[in-house]
Order: sequence, then C-alpha cells, then structure tokens
Amino acid sequence: MINMEDILTKATIEGVRIYALTTTNLVREVAKRHGCSHLASAALGRAMNGALLMAATMKDNERISLRFKGDGPIGEIVADAEGNKVRGYVENPDVFLPLKNGKLDVGGAVGAGNIIVTRYLQNAEPFTGYCELDDGEIASDLTKYLYVSEQTPSSVALGVLVDKEGEVTAAGGYFIQAMPGCADEVLEKLEDNVNRTPYVTQLLELGYSGEKIIKLLARDLDLDVKESIPVEFQCRCSRERILAAMGGLDKKALEEIAQDEVTEAHCQFCNTTYSFSQEEIKKLAESK
Repeated sequence: MINMEDILTKATIEGVRIYALTTTNLVREVAKRHGCSHLASAALGRAMNGALLMAATMKDNERISLRFKGDGPIGEIVADAEGNKVRGYVENPDVFLPLKNGKLDVGGAVGAGNIIVTRYLQNAEPFTGYCELDDGEIASDLTKYLYVSEQTPSSVALGVLVDKEGEVTAAGGYFIQAMPGCADEVLEKLEDNVNRTPYVTQLLELGYSGEKIIKLLARDLDLDVKESIPVEFQCRCSRERILAAMGGLDKKALEEIAQDEVTEAHCQFCNTTYSFSQEEIKKLAESK
C-alpha cells in the first residue's frame, strides 16, 4: 500500500495552469464511511479528485459541486469541494459489474446522461452548466464539460486503485488548462508529454507525488511550482447546523415532528445520522 500525504500541488508552465494531487487517505476514508464496493470507491474517488482540482481554479475558496447523473446502476454521483476540503457520495454504494478489459467498469456503472457543475461564487448568483457525459469515466466527462460548457480547453486525468479486498491503495490525478494567450508550441509540447506519460494510476502505484507528476508532464518546459497544500475530507454538516435548518420549518410542521420521541436526520455526504429528542423539537416549535 502506498502511504502518501493528501497533497494538492499548483504550478504554471508558460501560460498553462497545471495541478496534481494525491488523495489516497481521504478517498479511503470516504469509501469506508459509505461502505463502497470496489467500483463505487473508484467512481466516487475520481469524482472527488475532479472536484478538488476544479475548486483549485476558483478564487477565495469558492465552492464547486459536480453531479454525474447517468442511467447506470450506480445512480447519481455527487462531489462537493471548497478550497482544500471535499465530500461526496454515490446513490448506490453497493454497485457491482464485471471487470471490463481487466479494469473496473466505471463508465458502465455511470451509463449515459449528464454532468451538472455548479460554481458557488462569492457576491454573485451560483453558476450552473451542464453537458452530456462523454463515456461516464469521470475524467473524460470533466474534460468534455470544460471544453463544451466553459470553453476552456483542458485535460483531466483521474485514478483510484482498489485492491482485491476493496481497500483503496492509491488515488489522485492531474489537471492541465490553457490560459488565454498561451503559445501553440507550448500546448503541442505538453500534449506530446501527456501522450508519453504513463496512466495516472501507474504513476500513483509507483508512489509519485503530485509535484513529481507535474515535473514529468512539464519536462523540457519552463515550470514554476507555486504551492503545495494539504487536502482533506470534511463535511459541512453538524448537529447545530441541522437543528438550525429544522428551525426554519413552520410551527405546524415542527409540532407534527415533535410527536415522535426521537427525530433522526441523515447526511448523505458523510453518512452520519443525528438524533434529536422530543424536547429539542418542542423547544423549536415553541420558539415560533
């Protein structure tokens, strides 16, 4: 098992932003929280990696949400990232399909449908874009979305390795995006480098860090590594936040809920269930 820290590295290459990350520990944690099958672990891990990489392009820790809505057996996949924090879930964590060409069939699990991307901007309305899924493999779907919906030519590579026992042994990916005015010869050189670079899962299996992956992709180009920051799984839910949300209900609805001795609320993102006593709900109703 590869033991690496969960780190996101940001760099630029002559008019191109290039980010890479390793997320083995956080993907392993989320897969265990949700009781994911091998296939669900790979799909959810890829989606969360993609969300973190796209969140890294946004200002002031603005939030981004990715939803993969296909007609395959895994159902909806949701990943939500804000700065260096990410959370996510799949609708059917027990999904199973036979291997395809010796690999986990994420595309078959997702099926045909749409990717929906919402950017939550500061001091502005959220921006939502969508396009048809490319092949359900997550990375190629994000590459297509960025080109079709946001007109930003990009290359996204995502990988999650799962052993026979279902343990996540490596996870990560990289993101390359041309900025306005980037020279054609730089893009051609980068494209050639990408084509000559092993699959991201192979690099992760060899223990490559995000910075090492970037240096491999940027060979023979003028590379400027900006920063490396830790990334982590973190849900935004809390007992207090859910109780406050319940306080937004009207008095009649709260009085109906208060008839139960215990009221439970479940967070899909972290698979945590919160319990509230009859007295707590009655107090909310009385405060109306």
